[in-house]
Amino acid sequence: MKLPNAENAVVDIAKLRDYCLNSNHPEGKHKARAFLEKLGLERDDAELLRQAILEAILKTDAVEQNATEYGRRFVVDFEIQRGVGVIMYRAVVRTAWIIRNNEDFPRLTTCFNPRRSL
Repeated sequence: MKLPNAENAVVDIAKLRDYCLNSNHPEGKHKARAFLEKLGLERDDAELLRQAILEAILKTDAVEQNATEYGRRFVVDFEIQRGVGVIMYRAVVRTAWIIRNNEDFPRLTTCFNPRRSL
């Protein structure tokens, strides 16, 4: 099953730039280190990551998780391949989503490299 209403998904660029790709963030720095190591992505690449996420959720199946009091939750794993110069990167990115009880569109709650090998 695809992420419900994926074409209207909200991916906050600040969440990617200032948390997931920020090597100075107290909690996000571990995610940022993995994104840099596995995909060569840094803070300035937040829009590239955002676009990759938005494209992936239209094509990739979502797995529904247990709902919470706040809404329905989903996980979408997808692969990113990218070349930077002569280096080719390839890694899985896990995205987590919520469709709040009073909304009909998914919001990105987090994304990271789940350290699965390809």
